[in-house]
Amino acid sequence: MGEAIVRNNTAERPQVGVGVMLMRKGHVLLARRRGSHGDGSYSWCGGHLELGESIEDCARREVREESGLVVKKLSFLCLSNIIAYGKHYVDIQMLAEEFEGEPEEREPHKIAGWGWYPLDALPSPLFRPVELAIASYRSGKHYNP
Repeated sequence: MGEAIVRNNTAERPQVGVGVMLMRKGHVLLARRRGSHGDGSYSWCGGHLELGESIEDCARREVREESGLVVKKLSFLCLSNIIAYGKHYVDIQMLAEEFEGEPEEREPHKIAGWGWYPLDALPSPLFRPVELAIASYRSGKHYNP
């Protein structure tokens, strides 16, 4: 059925993750994850949806907190049910092609080494939600069960 889930949450329910694929001239913004599940894999800005927060507000907040970029326009990319790294997430990925600024390492304890990578030459390994979102971007498929 899938990999074992680490049971350390008393509610034992999936969490909601929100990520943002930032695209600029055919390049994707990625950095290595640190100190969390998927440590060492390449990911983009993202995090947990907070109580009472809209998905769009969460996406904008995470991008600003992690990179300093200010997102101007978002669109829905995909929804995935992810059981990986001993965790279970309902994962929502958004696409941002309109934003301002240059990426800064604002949370180096969580993610570091921002870089723009060509879509056809991405680093490895990719964080599982990013891997599924890239496949969705390429295929136009919006749901990954």
